[in-house]
Amino acid sequence: MSPSDKKSAGFTAEEQERAKELKAEERANKNRAEGERDLLSKIAEMPEPDRSMAARIHEIITASAPDLWPKTWYGMPAYARDGKVVCFFQPAAKFGARYATLGFNDSANLDEGNMWPTSFALKELTPAEEKQIAALVEKAAG
Repeated sequence: MSPSDKKSAGFTAEEQERAKELKAEERANKNRAEGERDLLSKIAEMPEPDRSMAARIHEIITASAPDLWPKTWYGMPAYARDGKVVCFFQPAAKFGARYATLGFNDSANLDEGNMWPTSFALKELTPAEEKQIAALVEKAAG
């Protein structure tokens, strides 16, 4: 058994993937281009229609909130400020769901009263949804 095999013994494939991703996140927090490269690579691996939807959402988010840094987060495209994920795209195929999800973490500025939505189901992107996403992301990043 090689030394690298000993290090990974006992870890699941998912845990090994997450460890690699944490190292990539650390690099992405220091280098925006590297984070975007990782994110675009993950999008390219997705099956359709997740791939097209994720690519379009990437375009919308980078145009609506250029100060958010693209990165991966648990294998999903995500966008962060000061290293904290503000929003993310969860492809439907990741968990065998019937819809993809656009989610927002607690660092998103979406607070409205005592209760507000933090995730949205996406089955298709039309100009109406794209407009809503742009407005949500602008508010979340604000």
